[in-house]
Amino acid sequence: MKRKYILICLIFLGVTFSCSHILLAQTELTLRDIYSNGTYNQKGYGPVRWMKDNEGYSTLETNSQYEGKDIVRYDAKTGGREILVSAKQLIPANETKPLSIANYEWSNDDSKLLIFTNTRRVWRYNTRGDYWVLNLKTGKLQQVGKNVEATTLMFAKFSPDGSRVAFVSNQNIYVEDLATGINKQITHDGGGNIINGTFDWVYEEELDCRDGFRWSPNGKYISYWQLNSKGVRLFDIIDNVDSLYPFLYKRYPYPMVGEENSSAKIGVIPASGGKTRWFTIPGDPRNNYLARMDFIPKSNEVMIQQFNRIQDTNKVWIGNILSMKLSNILTETDPDFLDVHDNIRWFDHEKYFTWTSERDGWSHLYKVSRDGKEIQPITKGDFDVVQINCIDTDGGYVYYIASPYNYTQRYLYRSRMDGNGKAERITPESMTGQGSYQISGNAEWAIQTFQNTTTPPVISLVHLPDNKEIRTLEDNHGLKEKYDALHLNPKEFFKVDIGDVTLDAWMIKPKNFDPSKKYPLLFYVYGEPAGSTVQDDWEGGDLWSQYMSQQGNIVMSIDNRGTKTPRGKAWRNSIYRQIGILASQDQADAAKKIFTMYPFIDTSRVGIWGWSGGGQMTLNAMFRHPDIYKTGLAVSFVSNQRLYDDIYQERYMGLLSDNAKGYHDGSPINFAKNLQGTIMIIAGTGDDNVHYQSFEMLVDELIKNNKLFYMMSYPMRSHGIYERENTSLHLREIMAKYWKEHL
Repeated sequence: MKRKYILICLIFLGVTFSCSHILLAQTELTLRDIYSNGTYNQKGYGPVRWMKDNEGYSTLETNSQYEGKDIVRYDAKTGGREILVSAKQLIPANETKPLSIANYEWSNDDSKLLIFTNTRRVWRYNTRGDYWVLNLKTGKLQQVGKNVEATTLMFAKFSPDGSRVAFVSNQNIYVEDLATGINKQITHDGGGNIINGTFDWVYEEELDCRDGFRWSPNGKYISYWQLNSKGVRLFDIIDNVDSLYPFLYKRYPYPMVGEENSSAKIGVIPASGGKTRWFTIPGDPRNNYLARMDFIPKSNEVMIQQFNRIQDTNKVWIGNILSMKLSNILTETDPDFLDVHDNIRWFDHEKYFTWTSERDGWSHLYKVSRDGKEIQPITKGDFDVVQINCIDTDGGYVYYIASPYNYTQRYLYRSRMDGNGKAERITPESMTGQGSYQISGNAEWAIQTFQNTTTPPVISLVHLPDNKEIRTLEDNHGLKEKYDALHLNPKEFFKVDIGDVTLDAWMIKPKNFDPSKKYPLLFYVYGEPAGSTVQDDWEGGDLWSQYMSQQGNIVMSIDNRGTKTPRGKAWRNSIYRQIGILASQDQADAAKKIFTMYPFIDTSRVGIWGWSGGGQMTLNAMFRHPDIYKTGLAVSFVSNQRLYDDIYQERYMGLLSDNAKGYHDGSPINFAKNLQGTIMIIAGTGDDNVHYQSFEMLVDELIKNNKLFYMMSYPMRSHGIYERENTSLHLREIMAKYWKEHL
């Protein structure tokens, strides 16, 4: 019996070993593994919060015993670990499981913890839910806003002294005393058209405005935005699938090009309640945007950024919340357009602040005096400052992200605050790709995340300024092994000279590539000012592009002029008043040049596809250049630029009254009659960003011109087409089938 048992065990062990060997040897991507099984999901770390002493940081770690998360502190120098808050402490009374942590915030003295949980989506982001406070000294866990409608709380934050929490609910602002648990509603006119402490759809989407109120440094006042959407035309989204009869799923203000905006104003109210006093900011409140407002540290003053409607002027105001007097200290202008910048840091006892400007042709950092009269450059040279990471006032340096020599990469640099000396690269030269950094307040430590096209994010603790790695926090080793086992051809970066400009591009070749053969070519495109596709980063391994290459295709992507890359103002502003026109021409010119560069491309089998702005680019390419592109696939696209929101379109196209021809020529629907090849169009009926209306109008135009096409609608899916069961896999299966049959 024993011998037989041993023999059976050995047989099973042998089978197990063989199966494992087979699994490890798998080298083919499948759509189910990518979009359903989570086989290639990457791991993150955090979220991390640097502690006030700058000697350690907090993060979240799984507690399997209580099925929740512990908040732990790590000492940066020693690696010592301490549980600050256990999952057990986060179990509410009469409950058995701890709160799930979507986000958390420490009070200024680190004695209290604010937890955001049970989140819900408002527009395109999960910005409402419930909040709880844990007192670390007493162990008391209490819910904020218990008497307020559940899951309606937004942007809760501690008062400077940590004794109160303010939040927004149903478009009004509340303040709760943590000692008593009593909250007071301090604004009462919110609801319907009046929005207090938060924003409408277009402010959130295009100006990145969500949290709409601020505590004063002394905790006595709250300054906040109020929007009035009366007069803004409403957009309806109808649900046809979730009941016997269709119903109105969402009705919300959505200003299209040339239409009326919400008015915006900024006021100040005592945190204890009372009357709101309003700043009198010059200009029509419906034709100007109050893009930013923040308190100047240790003061009773706020800094306000006001953009005009065409967004070529940014007026910077300082307003005193006691006297309500305003001073225009700085006015930034541009012949074309300006972007909103958040690189503002106050220093030298709040006498100066940092300001980003492109006045010399590049995005650089400037030192500006409080009265705006003194403006001195901090960074200099033919490169763009992408993002400020830290201002070390004691050491006299600013740390920032830049990439002077390779626009597809990103590295940490520093420059002296006095503007002297050259930019100093901190990221080691041996590291190639893209780095991001979360730096401690004293600029001694940083959480570094580094990646490139073949390396998933590696997260490390590093010492600055030498960038010495202290310890690895997450290296995604398992994912890297799975990726390498596929033996995929990496992205090959190259440049395309189209005459008056050279464009960055990448290419993926199929497995077992034979340069003597001819291969179909599939272009992936975005091309709008909001982003870039040619970047040396992980991007999830770009497994869809790799999958399409695995099917025997050459896959390429090109960044045309106007894309969001650190190539200077002239590059980014070149598309002004001609969105969709210059960019699609660049794509076409690059395609023709590529045909001469690579003889292994079958020019009779060229496809193009993109999502959102890339969908619009796909349509423009197919309709404007039918001689180049034989087939295309457009997802969640804008077919007529007049249908999209005004803040985005008018920033880059100007006003409709002043550029009617540009709007016409940049809208692919006006050239649908030129379609010659095959095309598939896809959209979600619940898209609140690029509406299904855009899809249906194009369908109507194609039918009118007797153009045959393929189409797929996803009921009640939003712009990303991911909601509901099996959506992501189904979408990619549909796309793969189309390319198999038509490329």
